[in-house]
Amino acid sequence: MTTDYKFPDLGEGVTEGEIKKWLVKEGDAVAKDQALAEVETDKAVVEMPSPVAGIVLKMNHKEGDLVKVGEVLVVIGDKGEAVPAAAVAPEAPIVPEPAEGARKPSYSVVGELPTEEVNVSSTGKLTEAKPSVAVQATPAVRKAAKDLGVDIATVKGSGPNGRVTEEDVKKAKETPPAKAETPHMRTAPKFDLYGWVDRVPLRGIRRTTAKHMIESQTRAAQVTSMDQADVTALFALREKVKKEVLEQRKVNVTFMPFIVKAVVMALKSNPSLNASVNEEETEILVKKYYNIGIAVAIDDGLIVPVVKMADQKGIVDLAEEIHNLAELANSRKIDMADLRGGTFTITNYGAFGTTYGTPIINYPEAAILGTGKIVDTPMVIDGKIEARKMLPLSLTFDHRALDGAGAAKFMNDLKKWLENPEALLLL
Repeated sequence: MTTDYKFPDLGEGVTEGEIKKWLVKEGDAVAKDQALAEVETDKAVVEMPSPVAGIVLKMNHKEGDLVKVGEVLVVIGDKGEAVPAAAVAPEAPIVPEPAEGARKPSYSVVGELPTEEVNVSSTGKLTEAKPSVAVQATPAVRKAAKDLGVDIATVKGSGPNGRVTEEDVKKAKETPPAKAETPHMRTAPKFDLYGWVDRVPLRGIRRTTAKHMIESQTRAAQVTSMDQADVTALFALREKVKKEVLEQRKVNVTFMPFIVKAVVMALKSNPSLNASVNEEETEILVKKYYNIGIAVAIDDGLIVPVVKMADQKGIVDLAEEIHNLAELANSRKIDMADLRGGTFTITNYGAFGTTYGTPIINYPEAAILGTGKIVDTPMVIDGKIEARKMLPLSLTFDHRALDGAGAAKFMNDLKKWLENPEALLLL
């Protein structure tokens, strides 16, 4: 007896995934719980374990295909067992080869420019739902419609007040039904008005990032405030702590755990930034816990692992957890639970050499902090010019949750903690 392995409901609102890599092929013997494929959802890459032991009889999709929850991925059975017809995916339409002597594709602007198939099928126009309307017809006309096999609800009446007559029914019977449009492959040109182009499918994390950015931009009133903190003392402290911790606990302490700790302290003084706007209830939801998201850039987009209860962890514990979460995010092995529950997000584009930016809020959070590259800058200190290490800060906040004055107070509090970092080690 064969087993249809369907793409399961992974929870967290995941409705589809992209097959990144098959780990088996048709004819392979597989054990129960053996990984069959790697599927990329909009949050992570997950392995699909085989529910039974047996032989892979049929693989219904190829790498790169999008599969919906409930679609059959593979059919597993005994060796030599036939695959039920219902489990076989429909064959792709056959594209006929051009006839001998037919014009070959030309790449000049006066010939035929090449196109490529887009793996999206279309059924043409969408059918609009029609409101239910009571049919006006006599019992005799209704009987006639029934005898002729005509759905009287689809007949347009020509009688008084739109009443359906027997003639209307007969005409409907004689009118051939409209042919259903069949799915077809679309083609798209490999060029635009100015030259050749590549078409890159918007999939996985990149698609989720794009959707989330648009959602954030359209649903929050975003304003960005910029400032800079003198982190000369933090720079020296971090160098000292880094060496000691690396020797004792084998943990690399970066600036990020200090920034996280300073952000938490500033949030405690400015709770309106540790919040979200509940549009349905027209209220601001102020969070009494501090879960700090750290944006991690990977090849396909952005992932934001969340450090839970950051206020209850020390600098070294934060450094270790941030490192581990970043590793899991980069390898796409991160648990979905580690991507949920954030109350405030930090994005460090300074790692790429950027100073200032306008980070987009990780909606529905109320604010996000962007940190730039630390730069040696001449500053006036007690009437003298000194070279100081300055950290550029960009705070984007939802103007619905707070005003510019509140954002400025947060930035001042954040700078106070960053410029006096010794206290952060005691928290």
